Formats: sequence, structure tokens, C-alpha cells
Amino acid sequence: MSPDDRDQIARAALTLTEKQGEPEEVDPADLAAVLEGLAQAKRRQFASVAEVEAAFRRFDQHSDG
Repeated sequence: MSPDDRDQIARAALTLTEKQGEPEEVDPADLAAVLEGLAQAKRRQFASVAEVEAAFRRFDQHSDG
């Protein structure tokens, strides 16, 4: 992914997070995964295109019912 594409996605994500109000509650069972994800983002460790595509394929398989 090009740097421009990454910047565009980052700007879109920031726009989505700029809502007013209280932050969403995190289920205690998911807290460790959320914190690890934030730490990875801080280290700029992001999923590869292949990893994202595989995740979407898994999601599609599970949503077919």
C-alpha cells in the first residue's frame, strides 16, 4: 500500500473517531486484545494486505450463515 493510501485511510479513521460523547465501553474479555492492538499501532505494526484479505475471507465465511 502506498504511503498516500495509508495516509488517506488514517485520515478517514481519525474522522470516524472525532465523535462527541462518551467513549465506547470495552468488554473486559476483549481489553487485552484492544490494548495490544493500540500498542501495535503505536509501534506502526500494521497488518499486511494479505492478512487483511484473509481476515475478510474468514468474516465472509462466518457471515454466510
